[in-house]
Amino acid sequence: MIKKHNLIHAFPEFEEKIHTLKNDNPHFKKLFEEYDELDHEIYRIESDAEPASDDTLNHKRSERVKLKDEIYRFLKEN
Repeated sequence: MIKKHNLIHAFPEFEEKIHTLKNDNPHFKKLFEEYDELDHEIYRIESDAEPASDDTLNHKRSERVKLKDEIYRFLKEN
């Protein structure tokens, strides 16, 4: 089953903080939106709604991991 990688589900312990930072911190909001957009692109490729090569998909997955790591560090430090 193909599913989206929602940040709230990935970091349930930070759910309230994620909502607060999205509203109060422009940098975090930008990171969140980039992650959400990239995750949506990956979901569309994986569900065959949008064609892409394996290299493209793997690159996007790698970028999503990097963004997710950056978001996690941000959540831990703020």
